[in-house]
Amino acid sequence: MAGLTLLLATACGPQASDEPPVNAEDVMFVQMMVQHHRQGIEIAKVGTSRATDPQLRTLTAAIESTQQSEVEMMLRWLHSWDQPLTPATGAHDHHGGMPETDLKQIQSLRQSKNFEYDLCNLLISHQDDAVQMAAAEVAGGANPTVQRWAAQVQSSRKGQIDMMMDLIKR
Repeated sequence: MAGLTLLLATACGPQASDEPPVNAEDVMFVQMMVQHHRQGIEIAKVGTSRATDPQLRTLTAAIESTQQSEVEMMLRWLHSWDQPLTPATGAHDHHGGMPETDLKQIQSLRQSKNFEYDLCNLLISHQDDAVQMAAAEVAGGANPTVQRWAAQVQSSRKGQIDMMMDLIKR
């Protein structure tokens, strides 16, 4: 009887989760990257509609498409972790205070007389912020999937920056 009681007690006890760990860095990174990506999508839309250089037009179309897919992926992660889709106001101010690409900058880009140069400069700055945010996730996150994706973000955004630097030099 004692063996049966012990068996039942262990069977009803807490179960080990097969889910990978998630820490505050993972949640913060994903919440912030959703907002960051949405800004990037807006910039890319302007680029796709106004760029005349075929390479830049292709790049901005790819950024728009890729980042939309990534936003959807990140929102699924937040849902699966039972976390809010957006951080509370000021919740992440102590994490470096990275500047946002504000709507004024995007509006200014729409009116730019030196459009492709200004687009490249704004996107270079924006994508560099993504590289820095991803580096923090790689260093401090706990979720292996999110960390792998953050490393991909670092690599792909650095490649985009290099491409735009080459376009500016032409």
